[in-house]
Amino acid sequence: MAAAARFTVVGGGLAGLMTTIKLAEAGHQVDVLSLVPVKRSHSVCAQGGINGAVNTKGEGDHPDIHVKDTLRGGDFLAEQVSVKGMCYAAPGIIYLLDRMGVTFNRTSEGLLDFRRFGGTLHHRTAFAGATTGQQLLYALDEQVRRYESEGKVTKYEYWEWLGTVKDEGGRVIGSVAVDLRTMEIRTFPAEAVCLATGGPGIVFGRSTNSIINTGTAAGRAYMEGAIYANGEFIQVHPTSIPGEDKLRLMSESVRGEGGRVWVPRKKGDTRNPRDIPESERFYFLEEKYPKYKNLVPRDVATREIFMVCRDLGMGIGGKDGVYLDVTHIPAKTLDAKIKGVMEIYEKFVGDDPRVTPMVIFPGMHYSMGGLYVRFEADSRTQTPLEGSPVNQSTNIPGLYATGEADYAFHGANRLGANSLLSCIYSGMIGGPAMAAYAKNNATSAAAMPEKYFQSAKKYWEDRFATIKAMNGAENPYALAKELGDIMTENCTVVRYNDRLKKTVEKIRELKSRWKNVNVLDTGNVANRALSYTNQLWNMLELGEVIATSALLRDESRGAHYKPEFSLPEPKTKDPREDADWMSLWRKRHEKWAKTTIAKHAEQGPQISYEEISTPVLDPEPRWYA
Repeated sequence: MAAAARFTVVGGGLAGLMTTIKLAEAGHQVDVLSLVPVKRSHSVCAQGGINGAVNTKGEGDHPDIHVKDTLRGGDFLAEQVSVKGMCYAAPGIIYLLDRMGVTFNRTSEGLLDFRRFGGTLHHRTAFAGATTGQQLLYALDEQVRRYESEGKVTKYEYWEWLGTVKDEGGRVIGSVAVDLRTMEIRTFPAEAVCLATGGPGIVFGRSTNSIINTGTAAGRAYMEGAIYANGEFIQVHPTSIPGEDKLRLMSESVRGEGGRVWVPRKKGDTRNPRDIPESERFYFLEEKYPKYKNLVPRDVATREIFMVCRDLGMGIGGKDGVYLDVTHIPAKTLDAKIKGVMEIYEKFVGDDPRVTPMVIFPGMHYSMGGLYVRFEADSRTQTPLEGSPVNQSTNIPGLYATGEADYAFHGANRLGANSLLSCIYSGMIGGPAMAAYAKNNATSAAAMPEKYFQSAKKYWEDRFATIKAMNGAENPYALAKELGDIMTENCTVVRYNDRLKKTVEKIRELKSRWKNVNVLDTGNVANRALSYTNQLWNMLELGEVIATSALLRDESRGAHYKPEFSLPEPKTKDPREDADWMSLWRKRHEKWAKTTIAKHAEQGPQISYEEISTPVLDPEPRWYA
């Protein structure tokens, strides 16, 4: 095989762009497929920052502490080798981004500034105001455009990935994609394909995700044989604002800069929040968690807000909502640190949060689960072995996954500001892994018989023609709304087995009704309804994985919370001092500290469990009081 090979990266966010950079800098050709212009990828919406134990504030922070916080925050369900590699690489990644020109906030001495985020007691989060994702995305895109000008990278914006091209042995040798403007279907030969396609937020209807985040690529890969792991772990962000079209994120950086969460102590108090004195405010996170206060991990904060509103009935005005208050912080400081978030709230709600407390409620935000990927550990460091073709590889030969599309880095709950880090780190090791894999192929994808590509292309031409001819009574967008409603109701903050069973049954009903859809548009140009109808089937498949996995995991861990299977409160402030409670915890942990493995079958997901290896850190109870 020639030194330069051709690869396909699907997704133009941080994970996809870093994968592309690593392949291009090694001299390879890369085709980047993106549903939208690369600079509109969902990474642009990230607000708060990127984690790294740089320790410029002299707090004694260290990558080992970052590893512990990440594993503990994820309730010891994350892939530990990958987490250690990520946390040790984090300081270098932040300085690399700084050299690329990211406009990070700085201290008065000119050092990089860091803020606190949930699940840690250290100032570990580098940030560029409240638009960190945008600044990082633009910086990486600038690097990619350099390789684009050299002919090493070709961008295909407004192209949707449909599926893989495989040889008779099941090896991926390319992809099939459709131009969303002309509806042309074509194939892309590749030595390896990387899915960096983000999360499945739209499976839940309204979420903080962009409306392109349907999970369709991961859903299709799962249907083609890729394992989907830990699908039940869905992060509901504690602070979002509702909208008719979608939810909008109020970044954890608001609490990182001193924002406080509270409700009136008197149920049904209708006074203006500015007229309620401090003594009559219930700062419930601060009272219950005096050590971490408003910066407990997201799953903890979400459940507390949910309990205050739903169980105690103390939501503002008797409805779902609590105050997120920054009015005690000088406006000049807010504008220097989190102006982007302030402007979002002001634009979509109409109130100035600098003078009026924000009203927020939890909203679906992130998927810890995703495509199952593997790593090869360096026996000396217990981090991913540099350049190994195993890193970030799925169980399908030649198919890789990075970023939110993979399952490895966050376990049962993601710590804020670890997402941007995991996207970039997974791309940094995923790109070289793909290149190493290609070197071992006896025959290049470009030299494979044309019949494989023609067959794959014909499959998708026939499928789209079949969907276009469907003239049933069902509206695909109405089916999607039903899916989103039941997933949000039963598969987010609190879960009950009877409701999860009904959710699985409902999804199977929706799959049956999908076969009677009306595609609504039979045009041959920019047919969004045709594309979406196909995506909807993939969304239904992923929804079934999520709901089935949640039904079968009878415990509470991280973002997966089942009251009927939760441990009782320990008798001591530190649970490790309660021997009976620790015995219960160990038994539960030994039974359920396993990765959920979902494989596709016509009758529904086939679920099994894989033991978690623990080469980095022994598990312990999560306790934040």
